[in-house]
Amino acid sequence: MYNRLVKPLLFRMDPERSHDLALASLSLAGWVWARTAAPPAVDPRLAVEVCGLRFASPVGLAAGCDKAGRALWAWPRLGFGFVEVGTVTPRPQPGNPRPRVFRLPEDDALINRLGFNSPGAGVVAERIARARRTGAYPIPLAVNIGKNKTTPLEQAADDYVGALDRLHAHADFIVVNLSSPNTPGLRALQTRDAAVPLLEALAARNRSLGEKPLFVKVAPDMAPDELEAIADAIRGRAHGLVATNTTVRRDGLHSPRGRESGGLSGAPVRRLATDAVRVLFRATGGRVPIIGVGGIMTAEDAYEKIKAGAALVEGYTGFVYGGPGWPHRVTRGLVRLLERDGLGTLRDAVGVENG
Repeated sequence: MYNRLVKPLLFRMDPERSHDLALASLSLAGWVWARTAAPPAVDPRLAVEVCGLRFASPVGLAAGCDKAGRALWAWPRLGFGFVEVGTVTPRPQPGNPRPRVFRLPEDDALINRLGFNSPGAGVVAERIARARRTGAYPIPLAVNIGKNKTTPLEQAADDYVGALDRLHAHADFIVVNLSSPNTPGLRALQTRDAAVPLLEALAARNRSLGEKPLFVKVAPDMAPDELEAIADAIRGRAHGLVATNTTVRRDGLHSPRGRESGGLSGAPVRRLATDAVRVLFRATGGRVPIIGVGGIMTAEDAYEKIKAGAALVEGYTGFVYGGPGWPHRVTRGLVRLLERDGLGTLRDAVGVENG
């Protein structure tokens, strides 16, 4: 029904407007589902433990979809195994001027230049707190944090620590976004010299608040030696990596919208992101959990990242194009792929083609 009726209607609308409408609908539905329906059962072979957190399904909702925590109760009922809210900035900011989201249907892709539009950490913290007051939230919930656009890079640590202060109590784990292409200069924070002091400050504050898993999100446009450097920078400072954010590359696109500035997500990013997972898995000896994200449209795409070294996977553009049934299709497909390969559990597949 989604592909025949709903998707054509949504795709006739401005992308950001249709996204807001979908979130509003899911927000309302989620509050009803929270009181009337349990999350769907997941095959126990897909369960995995990462950083002491149990994930019944490895398939999560990537940051960028529910940036402000507006539809929290919908995601478990749609079959997601975890959700990443954000990016959230410490202070409210509007982001970049509209239009700033573009569909590339010929490429199964999106381009966004949203620019960390955020109501601020205080608003998002209260929304998560309100959602949790409804009952025990049934899946792990991450919050992705970033700096405000007007904050100079040399003061970026203050913003990240400020956001952590406000959101730490409400998240199961935190993702540090150093890799959006839509905040000027932000990607400079991925260099080892910049990342180490920033992560030192975050790690110290995280410990003082009661340590929770801290992940660092990296760009797909980094060279292997740059990825290896960030893998080294997180040692003793963060617990995991998210690979990857959107790309600024435009290789092989067919859509006339492909020249829009911003971050490209969806199918064209798949190989770049998987290559980054592979490099990071090798650089860390498989000892650091990696969340693989970028171009996951099908179960086969998710499985590719898992075999490259991802313990968990996330999608957003795949969900936009695939509709509400997307997480179920991916999880069911993963079970079939494990059976095909004679593997007992998802854990057996992690890094199996990256030895």
